Amino acid sequence: MKASYFTEHGGPDVLTYGELADPVAGPGEIVIDVHAASVNAADCKVRSGASGIKSELPYVLGRDFSGVISAIGAGVDGFQIGEPVFGVCDVGQEGAYAEKIAMDASLVAPKPATLSHVEAAALAATGLTALITIEDTLHLKAGETILIQGGAGGVAGLAIQVAKHHGAHVITTASPTNHDYLRALGADQIIDYTTQDFTKTVSDIDAVFDTVGGSVADCAFDVLKPGGRAAFIASGPQAPQPQRKDVVSLRPQVNRDRPHLERIVELVAAGVIKIPEIATYPLSDAAAAHRVSDSRHLRGKLVLVTGA
Repeated sequence: MKASYFTEHGGPDVLTYGELADPVAGPGEIVIDVHAASVNAADCKVRSGASGIKSELPYVLGRDFSGVISAIGAGVDGFQIGEPVFGVCDVGQEGAYAEKIAMDASLVAPKPATLSHVEAAALAATGLTALITIEDTLHLKAGETILIQGGAGGVAGLAIQVAKHHGAHVITTASPTNHDYLRALGADQIIDYTTQDFTKTVSDIDAVFDTVGGSVADCAFDVLKPGGRAAFIASGPQAPQPQRKDVVSLRPQVNRDRPHLERIVELVAAGVIKIPEIATYPLSDAAAAHRVSDSRHLRGKLVLVTGA
């Protein structure tokens, strides 16, 4: 099979497009012919070596995908060869930047005909992260106010929509070029981070969802009301420790499972979640997609297509 992989850590140009061995379905697994794979910020951290993950080389990135089942391992029921599915690799597994991937059948869900492979791939990991953060980690309630940092990103854009669905007042941060886009997603207030300090603009917030990390994450606690909670996905495996004792700091546990994938499909079908803006790149040019991701100024999602 063809795949995009690296044999050393570094910048986007370490990504190579070449031939690797086809995967085989083990017990409980299926092999999927990948049609589309999402590019996530975490991919770039693994590629660069910044994630701290020790990579067995050559290493194939990619955590979420959409494709068609081409082989079924022993003990797998409920699927058939030729069936379109989408999903997210289990924690510790990657490999979706390839024409084929083998994975646990319990972690994929049928792809509805109403979603293209590119759309399903764009929604998989971002959808899981947004849902688990807003619903399962922050337990956001109607009438609460939430600040979602980095609103134009894939996860944050979906989180805005889920938060609005739950009846929250949503504040987000973005550069001016993305303000109309975020209003269309339902944001009630948008802070221009290029000219405004969010810690001086908002206060007494019930919940913060930080997708940016760094110094932005460190200031999240400053705007929370007593008893408020903040969730972080860009600050490593552990949430930052607050200097205040009257707030809660959380790291969402984004477990992979079929029910959450089916929940994404349900919310899309109900019109709650809109398909994000998507820029596609051929799998052979994954390096170009990584350059855009590294810039941290993308809107929506980047998706690699195999041409399958």
